[in-house]
Amino acid sequence: MKKTEIRVIPVNGIPIIQPNDDLALQILEAAKTQNLEIVEDDVIVITQRIVSRAEDRIRPLDEFNPSPFALQYAKNYQKDPRVVEAVLTESKRVIRQVGGVLITETHHGFKCANAGVDASNVGNSEMISLLPIDPDKSCNLIRKNFLKHNGSNVAVIMTDTFGRPWRHGQTNVAIGVAGMLPFRDYIGEVDMDGRELAVTTICVADELAGMAELVMGKSDGIPVAIIKGYSFPRGNGSSKEIVRETALDLFP
Repeated sequence: MKKTEIRVIPVNGIPIIQPNDDLALQILEAAKTQNLEIVEDDVIVITQRIVSRAEDRIRPLDEFNPSPFALQYAKNYQKDPRVVEAVLTESKRVIRQVGGVLITETHHGFKCANAGVDASNVGNSEMISLLPIDPDKSCNLIRKNFLKHNGSNVAVIMTDTFGRPWRHGQTNVAIGVAGMLPFRDYIGEVDMDGRELAVTTICVADELAGMAELVMGKSDGIPVAIIKGYSFPRGNGSSKEIVRETALDLFP
């Protein structure tokens, strides 16, 4: 199959998002100012943070009343007990406790550090960001609003930054998907030697999330990127498909 060029374009000038903002409209208006047209089959990659802002998931720390465990844990590791309690509230279970880091399973099923609770880029030291309640639903709403505002049938990926087993450093991954399948399945195809592939399934949603981070950055104030030219697998995908079931997890 002949490959084509893929472009990753940052969307500049998106204002600080407020609760109930229409993210599709904000993105379209910002793209227009840089003469960037969003069209059919583009992939819109959006950071979790602005979705959390739009859904009022930037919450004051004083909402979280620390439990005895949170108080003791915070004392042991010089943490804010309210943040510890927020992590516990957002978690279905604690998987590992390593020093001052809690590896937890969120209510969505994500396995990550501190349940995705984050205090960076929230504009106030007394506020924290929580993950959206249903990232796939959020992505579907944004996608529908793109269709409503400019008629473009796009795919939407919501990203967050996760660590990875066996490897140092973090990378952006997809925590929400709409308008595409998260995987490109090579099973049944043949390799260059003519051998049939039996197990190769690539998580293209995560690859696109990581690609977008290269132009978004963590401190540049660019929460959206547009990927053009990638022929993504069509379908009604979900980020839930990406999370390995606990029964199949060799390192639960």
